[in-house]
Amino acid sequence: MTQETEQKRAHIIVISNEKGGTGKSTISMHLAIKLMQEGFSVATFDLDGRQGSLSKYIENRRRFKEDKNLSLPIPDHCKIIPEDNPYLQAQAREAFGAQIKQRQNSFDAIIIDTPGTKNYLFDEAHKYADTVITPISDSLIDLNVIAEIDYQTDRVLKPGHYSNFIWDVKKFLASQGKPYLNWIVSGNKLSSYNSKNKIAVFSQLEKLSKLYGFRLFSGLKDRVIYKELFLEGLTVLDMGQPELKYKMSVSHIAAKREINALVEFISPEN
Repeated sequence: MTQETEQKRAHIIVISNEKGGTGKSTISMHLAIKLMQEGFSVATFDLDGRQGSLSKYIENRRRFKEDKNLSLPIPDHCKIIPEDNPYLQAQAREAFGAQIKQRQNSFDAIIIDTPGTKNYLFDEAHKYADTVITPISDSLIDLNVIAEIDYQTDRVLKPGHYSNFIWDVKKFLASQGKPYLNWIVSGNKLSSYNSKNKIAVFSQLEKLSKLYGFRLFSGLKDRVIYKELFLEGLTVLDMGQPELKYKMSVSHIAAKREINALVEFISPEN
């Protein structure tokens, strides 16, 4: 990403997967803080309003900042609770779209954390996407959202429901004059060792990336530090601040490198 001196138009990053528990909120928070540390202005949306993991993360950060009188960047944040009444969902879609448009010319980046199940807010978020980041674990079960595969013959049978959804998103965006969607599939919560399962998953993802048009990022390992830092609203990117008095471990440094690499990877030129 590059900063522009002309009128801003936010780069919109949607973090999504039609599956819960893939670590979308952790990625959303770390991306937001990394971009703010680089000098970009960032707005965030939590569309998984009932669970509200990203919102809780930001609330924890705000509280910790005030309690400790620290200088910590905090994004402009909006939590949206989905409307259950189908008769009111069209109005809710418009209200969400209006909130996106209000921020488009005021921020450099907008990060949207989507729910783990598909609903009207999930659909609507993708209509504004410049980049979609799909976290996926090193599990053959999780791979089913991308494609159905016959593992005995190593043959791709058909696209998964999420791949079909992204294909529809690409067609919609092209009809609106946006011919390219920067779709990134990123490993997340990965085991620290190269198991047979992990190797199989990434081998399949390499093939599927060419078939379905996504860019594959090597990903983030499953680290206890992410869970520990959540309680204080901190990220691994904050660990270098002397006033926090945290010692940087090897795990912190490695996690920080992974986040930095993901932010760099967002640019299609990389």
